[in-house]
Amino acid sequence: MTPIRFLSRNEHKTAEAARILAGADVKVVPIHFPLTELQTDDVAALVRDKTLKAFYKVGRPLFVEQTGLFLDRLEGLPGGLTQVFWDALGPDRVSSLFGQGEGTGVIARTRIGFCDGRTIHQFEGEIRGRIAAEPRGDRAFQWDCVFIPDGFEQTFSEMGENKDEISMRRRALDAFVQFLKGGTRA
Repeated sequence: MTPIRFLSRNEHKTAEAARILAGADVKVVPIHFPLTELQTDDVAALVRDKTLKAFYKVGRPLFVEQTGLFLDRLEGLPGGLTQVFWDALGPDRVSSLFGQGEGTGVIARTRIGFCDGRTIHQFEGEIRGRIAAEPRGDRAFQWDCVFIPDGFEQTFSEMGENKDEISMRRRALDAFVQFLKGGTRA
């Protein structure tokens, strides 16, 4: 297995990435330390900044990721500010504000930044869905309890590890694996 460092303080993201990448013969080596993240809705700039800061501190090839919600009702916000948004509102308020009535649509998007020591490469995956009328399932992994992917009735949280097969993180990691195997350029 090819080892690759992944900077994330979120144990759920680390576990999901490890499960997905294991199938591609890539072993995730978790790195945990705090980074001051750029606060912006420009996700590409945020990921670039995060990748540079992480590489500067570690000095070895690594990847980071940023996952966010892009709400139809807010014309694509909060995007790169999803964590701040989620921390302020929590699952019940997100559902009551954005999971009721018309316009519950949302895109969940993951962007991965990988620094090989010379260049930063970025990979993206997304999935469309809607916000649930009320949180369902385990609330431990942030907004998984309010996101229902199109074509499904369960939230990501209710799906458990089955989420790994369709998630935005899976799609971004699949693009990353193709790059690592030399199949596609970033």
